[in-house]
Order: sequence, then structure tokens, then C-alpha cells
Amino acid sequence: MLIKAKDKITKSYDSIIIGSGLAGMTAANKLAKNGRSVLLLEAHNKLGGFATWFYRANKKHVFDISLHGFPFGMKKTCRKYWNKEIADHIVQLKDVRFINPQYNIQSTFTREDFTEKLVDDFKIEANQVNSFYDFVEGMNFFDDQEMTNAELFEKFFPGRNDIVRFLMEPIVYANGSTLDDPAITYGIVFSNFMKKGVYTFKGGTDHLIKMMQDELLANNVDIKKHTKIDKIIIENGRAIGVEVKGSPVYGKSILSNANIRSTIFNMVGEEHFSVDYLERAKAIRLNSSSCQVYMGLKQGEEIEYIGDLVFTSTYPTFDTTALLAMDITSRTFSIYYPEGRPQDTSKKYAIVSSTNANWDDWANLSDEEYENEKAKMIEETILALEKLIPDVREKIDFIDAATPMTIKKFTHHERGSSFGTKFEGLDISMNLHKELEGVFHAGSVGIIMSGWLGAANYGVIQANEIDSYIYNLEKEQI
Repeated sequence: MLIKAKDKITKSYDSIIIGSGLAGMTAANKLAKNGRSVLLLEAHNKLGGFATWFYRANKKHVFDISLHGFPFGMKKTCRKYWNKEIADHIVQLKDVRFINPQYNIQSTFTREDFTEKLVDDFKIEANQVNSFYDFVEGMNFFDDQEMTNAELFEKFFPGRNDIVRFLMEPIVYANGSTLDDPAITYGIVFSNFMKKGVYTFKGGTDHLIKMMQDELLANNVDIKKHTKIDKIIIENGRAIGVEVKGSPVYGKSILSNANIRSTIFNMVGEEHFSVDYLERAKAIRLNSSSCQVYMGLKQGEEIEYIGDLVFTSTYPTFDTTALLAMDITSRTFSIYYPEGRPQDTSKKYAIVSSTNANWDDWANLSDEEYENEKAKMIEETILALEKLIPDVREKIDFIDAATPMTIKKFTHHERGSSFGTKFEGLDISMNLHKELEGVFHAGSVGIIMSGWLGAANYGVIQANEIDSYIYNLEKEQI
């Protein structure tokens, strides 16, 4: 049931889930289907976490927040852990474009198409390309983690910055990878995308989250929004519930879908962890943030088809530092055509520009400087878009922008991190319940868990751990 914000929770639960990102929601649904009683708590006024949307101008415009692309595997995950109707709404984006000083290429974003481009456009031998694909598809968590992304590309395509850009730039936008990160953080995500292309949810994120909420309620998950917890309650070395506005809510297990650092240091407290675990947790680095510019077109205005995702850049070479710079040279345009929202009778177009960003570049500005930088970003984004759609400025009805500060405000992510933590966060996250009984974590950690598919699957993994924990706990009490 949906619990009203003003109502006090009096029941106890098998599992209390903090945060309703895709990992938290999927874990809640999996546990509920297993017959567990579940409470899902969300600080915001809607579910979804970073998989979210917002309306503007009295709902005349709707904007999806996330870059609207994920691997084919999301279809299988939704069918298995959600329902067939949700899975059936997942459709392929068949036109991904790359426009920069090194090349101008259109792709279906499949292994077959990328192989053809690498052979025909970049003049690489087919066996060399296939060796690269076989190598990255064979990567797993148990491999040697010493190889970096830079070393991976140099191994297969030495001296070819243009190929690095072609193969890595979309993944940087998807999860914040850099050339210095472990190669596994690139390989697993890339090989997932390269199976069968890029997909999206037909109907928009708002439609998806409504369907997921309906499924959660149908499976008897209790949901309470506008609810930010004060802390996780620990008694005798074991989690027994959470504190909400000074009152306890009891549960046999707690799953945090918040940032792993916030979970450990803010929700639980250092006194409950070993020295070694704390030292490794303190060493976790947060990932980068992002900026977006949202543009809604006037009712009745149309634009020519220019592709579904358009990766654009004016920077001469591929450089992950440049991708994060305040002086923006690279943008990804997500084009939302009316047919992507068949339930919307207004038939309006929306365009979202996404760029990676550094928290410190925005956090250290004065209020006046901040507004000036936002205005500059908006104007430069329109100028960049006009190169693709020359008359777009006069067709725009609504425009706004989000920065790392916006992300922190609405998601509570430390430093506005769009992609969770760097790779070292994964081990801390996966072993949280081994360090402290009854406390589990599922969120964007280790880069490879970023994105819709990784988040949902991680929720399933941790739901299975929770189910096993509750089963053993109940055996102890017999």
C-alpha cells in the first residue's frame, strides 16, 4: 500500500529498503515475490532515483533525466523480475551518431555494425577487431584488475586515439569511466551494450516508474515517499530497523540504495565497523557528476530526424579530462520524438543535452557566478544544437538546465555523483552485510554497476542475499 507522508509506520517488516532507485525497487519486488514483507522508503516525492523525470509548464513538457539508452539485457531482467508488460515496452534505438573532428559516423551500436565500422572506416583487420571483442566479452570480476582502460586500448589498437574515442566515449557518458580506471570497468559495460544494440523504454521514464510502482503495490510492498531516514538502528551488532523522524521502524534486514559512503558514515556510523573495513571505505573515491540542458519544443513544431542519440564534440582528440571540463566541448543529445511517447496526445518533441562534469567547478561558484555559468551553458548548447537543427532556437518553448548541485539536491548523492563510486566501492558494497549483520547495499558502485541494467541486476543479487539471511535468522529463532 501507499503510506501517506503524515502517517506513522507501526508494522515491522522482513526487509526495509532505503531509496527507490532501480536497484532498490527491483530488490523490493524480488523479495515481495518471494513472500517477504517489504517497506520501501523514498526521500523524494516519486520513485526511480536517477531513473526519473520532471514536468514543466503545467505538464506541457516532460523531460527524462537519464541518458535514454541501456543494453538489451534490460528486457530480459524486466521480464524475469518485473513483468511482461514492462519488458514489452523496451525497444531498440537504431540510430546512434558520432560527430567530432576525427570522424562522422552513424551506427546501430551492435557488435556487427561496430566491427564493420572499425574495418571499413578505421581500416583495422577483422581478426584484430574480433580479438578485442573476444577479450572484453571474456572479462569477469575474478580477472587481474591491474590493466587500465588505456592499456587495454593500447594492447589492441596502439596509437589510435580515434578508435579509443569511438569505442569508449559512449561508455564515459554511461558510467563516467576514465582511461586510468581498471579495464574491467569498461569491458563489462561495453560488451553488454554490444550484444544487440541500445534500447530505451517506450512511453518514457514516467510511464515506466508508474508501471513499476503498480507492480510493487500489486505484490504487497508498502511504499512511503517524502521519507528520509535519520539512521539505521544497530543493536548487539545487528540491524533491527531504521529511525524516521525520531521514531523507530523495525525490520529484520535493511537494504540501502543510497551511496555506499553515505550508508556507512551517515546512516550507520563508524563505531559499528572494523578498523580495516573503515579504512577501505574511507578510501573509496566518488565518481564524476553531470550537467543537462532540457529543451521542449512548442506545440505543433517539428524537427527533422537526426538520430536517437548524437554524440558531438569539437575537441580535436579523445580526452576524458576535456569531457569533464567547465569549458564544454562535448555533448550528447538525446532526441525524444513524439512516437517515443505514444500515450501523449500532444505529440511534442523534447531534446536533452548531457555532459559530464566536475563537482568542484560548480560548487565553488558564488550565486551570481553560478547563474551566469548556467546561462552560458544553455546558450552554448543551443549554438551546438543549431549545427544539427539550424532553426531549433525559434522552435524552443521551454529550456532549463541542471548541474551537479541540482543532482545533489534531488538525489542526496555526495558531490552530485551521477555514477556512484569508483571500482573500489564494489567490494565494500558487496561485503557490507558480512561486516555488519542485517545491513545490505545495492547501488551504483564500481562503475560497472552504473546504468539501468546493472542497477536492476544488483538489486536482484542483494535480494537473494537478504532472503538467505532472513531464512537463517528465522531458523535461529525456532
